Amino acid sequence: MLKATLQAIRSGVRWISLALLALLIVTPLAQVFVRGVFNAPMASAEELARYFLICLTFLASSYVTLEGGQIRMEEFQGALPARLRWYLQMTIEASGVAMFGMIFLAAAITIADNLENQTPTLEMPFWLFMAPLLVGSLLLMIETAMQFLHTLHRGRAEEKHTVLT
Repeated sequence: MLKATLQAIRSGVRWISLALLALLIVTPLAQVFVRGVFNAPMASAEELARYFLICLTFLASSYVTLEGGQIRMEEFQGALPARLRWYLQMTIEASGVAMFGMIFLAAAITIADNLENQTPTLEMPFWLFMAPLLVGSLLLMIETAMQFLHTLHRGRAEEKHTVLT
């Protein structure tokens, strides 16, 4: 049940990330087209594109973590003895869970304190502006916790095979 739920969330994150990437590309393109053809700029297109970039960054980060795309300093870790590498990986992952948990908590408190506010340019509700940080940090906390549990269950460090081309 948990595995199916995680797979559904991960699939949703992938599709939402692709949609945000498309919106991030289409918004400035539409701005250029409307300005060139109709000689009238789209109001707040730059801010909207920036918001899509923020959403994409925070929401897709959990997928990047799942796929191992985060910076890991694998060359350094590969030079360590296996047991020390395991302790280092456990420390990194536990620290990640704690950090993303604190970010999630800070975002939740900030949203709760500013429910009546809105952003100045786009005039969107502040909670909507901060939602990508809240959701993204929660997803990062979950993915990092899953990596921590996987490493703990294995009882040994992940093998590091960095290939330089």
